[in-house]
Amino acid sequence: MSKFAINGQLILLPEVSTTNSHLPTPRKHSAPSSSHELLNNAPSPRFPSLICCCSSPNRNTEPSSSGHLLKSLGKSLFFGSISPAASQFSSTFSGGGGGGDGGLWRDLFSLATPVAVADEKHSPDWDSHGLPANIVVQLNKLSGLKKYKISDVLFFDRRSKTTAPAEDSLSEMVPIHPGEIHTKAQLQNDLETLTSSGMFEKVDLLGNTKPDGTLGLTFSFVESTWKSAERFRCINVGLMTQPKPVPTDSDMTDREMIEYYRNQEKDYKRRIDKARPCMLPGPVQREMMLMLRDQKNVSASLLRRIGDRVVKWYRDNGYAYANVTNFGSLNSKELVCEVSEGDITRVVIQFQDKLGNVVEGHTQIPIIHREIPKQLRPGHVLNMKAANQAVKNIFSLNLFSNVEIIPRADEKNEGGVIVEINLREADKKSAEVSTEWNIVPGPGGAPSLESFQPGGSVSFEHKNIHGLNRTFMGSVTTSNLLNPEDDLAFKLEYVHPHLDGVYNSRNRIFKTSAFNSRKLSPVFTGGPGFEELVPPLVVDRVGLKANITENFTRQSKSTYGLVLEEITTRDGNIQICKSGMRLLPDGGTSDDGPPTTLSGTGVDRVAFLQANVTRDNTKFVNGAIVGDRTVFQVDQGLGIGSKCPFFNRHQLSLTKFIQLKRVKEGSGIPQPPVLVLHGHYGSCVGDLPSYESFAIGGPNSVRGYTMGELGAARNILELSAEIRVPVKNTHVYAFAEHGNDLGSSKDVKGNPTAAYRRMGHGSSYGLGVKLGQVRAEYAVDHNRGTGAFFLRFGERY
Repeated sequence: MSKFAINGQLILLPEVSTTNSHLPTPRKHSAPSSSHELLNNAPSPRFPSLICCCSSPNRNTEPSSSGHLLKSLGKSLFFGSISPAASQFSSTFSGGGGGGDGGLWRDLFSLATPVAVADEKHSPDWDSHGLPANIVVQLNKLSGLKKYKISDVLFFDRRSKTTAPAEDSLSEMVPIHPGEIHTKAQLQNDLETLTSSGMFEKVDLLGNTKPDGTLGLTFSFVESTWKSAERFRCINVGLMTQPKPVPTDSDMTDREMIEYYRNQEKDYKRRIDKARPCMLPGPVQREMMLMLRDQKNVSASLLRRIGDRVVKWYRDNGYAYANVTNFGSLNSKELVCEVSEGDITRVVIQFQDKLGNVVEGHTQIPIIHREIPKQLRPGHVLNMKAANQAVKNIFSLNLFSNVEIIPRADEKNEGGVIVEINLREADKKSAEVSTEWNIVPGPGGAPSLESFQPGGSVSFEHKNIHGLNRTFMGSVTTSNLLNPEDDLAFKLEYVHPHLDGVYNSRNRIFKTSAFNSRKLSPVFTGGPGFEELVPPLVVDRVGLKANITENFTRQSKSTYGLVLEEITTRDGNIQICKSGMRLLPDGGTSDDGPPTTLSGTGVDRVAFLQANVTRDNTKFVNGAIVGDRTVFQVDQGLGIGSKCPFFNRHQLSLTKFIQLKRVKEGSGIPQPPVLVLHGHYGSCVGDLPSYESFAIGGPNSVRGYTMGELGAARNILELSAEIRVPVKNTHVYAFAEHGNDLGSSKDVKGNPTAAYRRMGHGSSYGLGVKLGQVRAEYAVDHNRGTGAFFLRFGERY
């Protein structure tokens, strides 16, 4: 089976199914043609395979709009309608529509017959025809011992005296293509296929000898025609048992034969009355009726165009396995189009090892079932969009190194599809050790050999505990292996999905962690020109966190939980620091600056509730983010801890990505220009320590300033706008931003904003270009009117 692998993305590759049709084989008799005799030699639908593999590059491939279905459509059924007056004629219908518009054809038989003889050069793969060049040869005159190389294939309509264009789907019915090698027996078999298809009253095959020894083929045909129809009806015959053929006797009288066909008409009417309506919408069905009314009669080419249009609608809407299997009620006022839409009968989940052998899996099946969309379950029609979503959902569990979806024909239920999901589980346990070298400035400011400082980290992970996608992970990191106690950070985390049970539709995830982190505080930072006078202050946090995340939809979720923390403020020597430095009017400094903690001891203990709600409606359009995102977060102190802190800290962030120009979506198409509008509001009341106040300035606040350069406040408002213009493989952008403390800096204990000579507000503007994950920006500090270049990693919004 043809397969294509990508990273979390679904790919469709057509391939031929080897499953034989279960419909009755064609039969012939000399009696009048049946009104609804069921004849068929249609192959089963051809199924592509859908694969997601974590190690393969991204790639976008779309299924063909007609492709392999035209071939099966060309061999599909016809139901003929007969009146008593038509009982003088004998015919057998087996065939169908597949595509093509029957456009302008050209005359075929203006062939001269030169005297030149073909080149007798012999190829080990094929034989020269050995005949004079440029003569017309009948099929029965060809040698049964030779292998003929085909130079071209033409279809000539005797009625219109034209040849079919190359794009006509009539050519899809015959498995003969230029450059291929065929024997006389193979050509005879293909001719018989066309003759018995019901699409033609007569078909002949002629050869045209070429000077190079190859053979050109011309199928000369007269299309079948039926009475005009005024109405169009589409039904889904998937999963319907095909009626068994009733044998006929060649000695039957005309009266008996007419009665025989009347009974078949009744049986067929009962059959189509039991069939389900197809999904083809009303406007498309009305389009088919107009096509019928515009023609004086129903021809095989018209049926091909109708079938092509029906198949196109299914392809365009993701139903890649729907197939027009038959046209019924021919020679009546209502044309019946029978479609096998690809009904899902079973979903099979199996695990494979690295060699592709089926093995017993560790993951419990309900974990996977939860990720399968309803549209990909039994009772629904197989849809590529649903299959694509299933691949993404299952792969997002992060439990599998390969996810493969293969639809195949259900041999027990004709027209049914079995969806086979093959999974290769990733390693459950992993560990990683990494080292790095950090360069620390020496006594003179320049690095020296002694200032090269080794660092490293150790991490481990145990995934899919008990097969329920539960995970335990941990990491220990230090930037100085020589003295790890100076800078040691750790994190242990346990994740428990499906808190309410795997069969419960409520999707809640429990997560608990123990952590230690150490970061420079942007609150205790000097203003412009005083950066060197204010020593850095480190905030060290050790704590426990437990929360529950609930996904309401794929666009919105909420997280709520409890946090217990011990916060220690330290100076540059990692000693506990009770207060920061204060700048004196004469340019000196004093140790009696703003207090660093609420308790005044340099160490705080606090317990608080934390909750946030996120609504994210963003999506990617050719790599550009468009849509909107809203995040609301609140921290509520419980009065537990140092000095019984009771506080409320809340913030709201709104971001809008506005697409300024509509563009066609697809691989290799440039991004659209985008306008980004962003607003951030934060406020806090109650017993709030300085390190929890809002810092203004920095790459994620107001660009062009360092972290906290504009101040620290209890209330803040940040506004920004950015316009992104696509260039080759990336985009450039211009931005403007403003941050304001709303006059609340003085309410922070010790007023760090005033103590460190900061403005409390500021604006900036600039230009930038996105280089992979790096943002290269030039930003102008509006307070001082100076600009600088910055390199930032990741996204601003």
